[in-house]
Amino acid sequence: MSVLVDKPQQAEEGKVESKGVFEAPTINAFGQTFRDYTNVESERQKSVEEFYRQNHINQTVDFVKKMIAQYGKLDKTEMSIWECCELLNQVVDDSDPDLDEPQIQHLLQSAEAARKDYPDEDWLHLTALIHDLGKVLCLPSFGELPQWAVVGDTFPVGCAFDESIVHHKYFKENSDFNNPKYNTKNGIYQEGCGLDKVLMSWGHDEYMYLVCKENGSTLPSAALFIIRFHSFYPLHKAGAYTHLMNEEDRKNLEWLKKFNKYDLYSKSKVRLDVEKVKPYYLSLIDKYFPKKLKW
Repeated sequence: MSVLVDKPQQAEEGKVESKGVFEAPTINAFGQTFRDYTNVESERQKSVEEFYRQNHINQTVDFVKKMIAQYGKLDKTEMSIWECCELLNQVVDDSDPDLDEPQIQHLLQSAEAARKDYPDEDWLHLTALIHDLGKVLCLPSFGELPQWAVVGDTFPVGCAFDESIVHHKYFKENSDFNNPKYNTKNGIYQEGCGLDKVLMSWGHDEYMYLVCKENGSTLPSAALFIIRFHSFYPLHKAGAYTHLMNEEDRKNLEWLKKFNKYDLYSKSKVRLDVEKVKPYYLSLIDKYFPKKLKW
């Protein structure tokens, strides 16, 4: 979570203006607090809750293994990172109570905010740009998966579902919930095994992580950690599942917590000029990725 400066000057759309660093806005694009899942009077909130009901019922160990086997082949298409950024413009995330703008605006807002705070960490700028590209799974050419299998907060499967997971009550209808193999604290894992050994609920995070890894990206391990776990709010917001982490995870988690500020709080109605910033990000893509990737 980000900390606001004392007595901030409020700007348009609830953003906080400061010199030299990105400061979190106080409200989302709808004029409400961020990640508020309790305002049931809102039609969007009702849609978000229904999303999580389906997500929690269907995200099982068997389902996750099936998706990894299917999408791990990376046989859908070949395209560049920037082509995927443009393709993602067709997607609106139904799980997000804070955003109804085209995804490319969120990606660029996140990247530019990170660039402002960490001008020398170009890998972080690029990570912010590409972290949500896996949402193309919603599109017909990628199988048009239901949104509950693409977006939303992520969590481990194969062990007990932690109470901190949003709308936890719906896990009672998940077939793994009462399975003694999967419903203990450690489940099928060993304490300290490392999150690289843990099966996560399937979605855009896991898919983009696979795309980066299998296409030989030279991004550092912290970047891959951010891409895979940026929706893992039970970990980086509530501190759950830390018993499964190893030392490398703990180091990378510090970068993820820094990144979360740009992912969550950079969602606003203020549009960025895509063509103005595009050359910079194309140079980073060339640095860390091949020209064409398998998806």
